[in-house]
Amino acid sequence: MSANLRQPIVVVLGHVDHGKTSLLDKMRGTLVAMREAGGITQHIGASLFPLDAVIETCRTLLGEVKIEKLKIPGLLFIDTPGHAAFANLRKRGGSVADLAILVIDIIQGVQEQTRECIQLLKSRRTPFVVAANKIDLIPGWKQRELAPFTKTFELQNKYTQEELEKRIYELIGELSFYGFRADLYTRIRDFTKTLAIIPVSAKTGEGIPDLLLVLLGLAQAYMTDKLKLSTGPAEGVVLEVMEEEGLGHTVNAIIDNGVLKVGDRIALMGLDGPFTTRVKALLMPKPLDEMRDPRDRFKRVENVVAAVGVKIVAEDLEKCLAGSPLYVIPSPEKEQEIMEKVKSEVQDIIISTDKIGVVIKADTLGSLEAAMLYLRERGVPIRRADIGEVSKRDIVEAEIVRMKDELKGVVLAFNVKIDPDLEVEANSKGIRIFKDSVLFRLVNAYLEWVEKETTMKRLKTFESLVKPGKIKIMEGYVFRRSEPAIVGVEVISGIIKPRYQLMNVKGKIVGTISQIQDRGQSIPEAKAGLKVAISMKEPVIGRHVREGEILYTAIPEQDARLLLKEYNDMLDENSRKTLNEIVEIKRSQNPLWAR
Repeated sequence: MSANLRQPIVVVLGHVDHGKTSLLDKMRGTLVAMREAGGITQHIGASLFPLDAVIETCRTLLGEVKIEKLKIPGLLFIDTPGHAAFANLRKRGGSVADLAILVIDIIQGVQEQTRECIQLLKSRRTPFVVAANKIDLIPGWKQRELAPFTKTFELQNKYTQEELEKRIYELIGELSFYGFRADLYTRIRDFTKTLAIIPVSAKTGEGIPDLLLVLLGLAQAYMTDKLKLSTGPAEGVVLEVMEEEGLGHTVNAIIDNGVLKVGDRIALMGLDGPFTTRVKALLMPKPLDEMRDPRDRFKRVENVVAAVGVKIVAEDLEKCLAGSPLYVIPSPEKEQEIMEKVKSEVQDIIISTDKIGVVIKADTLGSLEAAMLYLRERGVPIRRADIGEVSKRDIVEAEIVRMKDELKGVVLAFNVKIDPDLEVEANSKGIRIFKDSVLFRLVNAYLEWVEKETTMKRLKTFESLVKPGKIKIMEGYVFRRSEPAIVGVEVISGIIKPRYQLMNVKGKIVGTISQIQDRGQSIPEAKAGLKVAISMKEPVIGRHVREGEILYTAIPEQDARLLLKEYNDMLDENSRKTLNEIVEIKRSQNPLWAR
């Protein structure tokens, strides 16, 4: 085995209840059972699986593969909640994670958080495989503990095999919607062009050997350059900031490159900008089978080498941001350069951008980055993007935007707290705050609200416009000739209302409707097909208007322009036809009318 390569960092993602934790637990349990000499260390937020244990699990599948050809020293799995961990695992230009497993329940298929995970994976360009979990729930499935998929599939009857194939086919279709060409891993020749689907059961362990072998194969074949070990100053990312009894504030970090030693000065991102601190202690958990005594969970080490999860003890860590980059400062001369590096990485995300846009707050840098990407893809401009609880400044920013655009003067709070008093204040100013711990749901709630408000606003504007209407003065139904003239009319198309002006076929205004009556009762409007009586103060029947004459509603030019350009789809076909007749009459007098 080559000492020149580090372990690939693998993160597990997926929708809630699709089996992420169960899958990791099953793999851990399996690998502990299968291990030979070296222990499997449960690192901080990560599990390191040495190559010998992985090989033992995959032995039935390795076949002709020569063990000595495998140069990867093992696999480092991130096992804090997958989605949150991956949101933190960002680095300039991509992700600290080398590979990902997207867990999808084969019965339920792609769900809300699955879409969100796909979004994250695409944004970071992280290679991944799909673990199609819960194959044991397929009707008629015969379980075989820890069997490779190829072996367990052979045991199933024809109908169970067909049901699994059908589910895989449906999953391939769902993934193609997101631009991925996917297939069952056994049918793939080029893993760089096709996304591998590996059927597994987190309950029985079936398919786990296949999953581990595919991950090893991908890392070995396509990532050796990226996995070259460096003995230089450490680089990494903060997974979480926590307070430990007797230690104060500590950070759990993933070191993905180089060596970190006690005494090293490190640069991190804080709430008020980059800061430096000195590593007082590095803590590593004991191997899994020795972690029974909580008082003796950690052992102190003098240094760690990538790729590794480690707990760092140092001063001022309470102000560190989850998701912060971590860099060792090798010399005083390099300090300014590295501080700038930390700052620029974070400022790529925490920025004020569009003048008119939403305010977005998130719990971590990675979450914020994913949220911004998701909003931009949906054409939502962003005024301010930041980490932490919703603040007074956020409300002020949203208020400024709301003065110019009510639909964008909002705050989107992703996985962060809001002070109840501040929320009350925001409500009193008409500022909407959208909250959710699922990004997909948060953005959708906002977009649905925008659509609803836009539709209501559009409807309100449409209702205020004078609509096209065409009527005929009915012969023999003149009830009064003048002051006011009262006549019976048939509404041929469109609509008429009181206060609508009427014009003749030459475009001349003949009068304004005062009242509409149907069977002696005043009504607010009359639509096509109705025969009603109308009263007008201005005309004299027989002089200005004649029986049998066709009249149109005299639409104001601005209303006609809006009806032609923005609200045409809200008119029925006959009303559109009538509108065109009115426009034609008006343009015979003025060719530029309502253009």
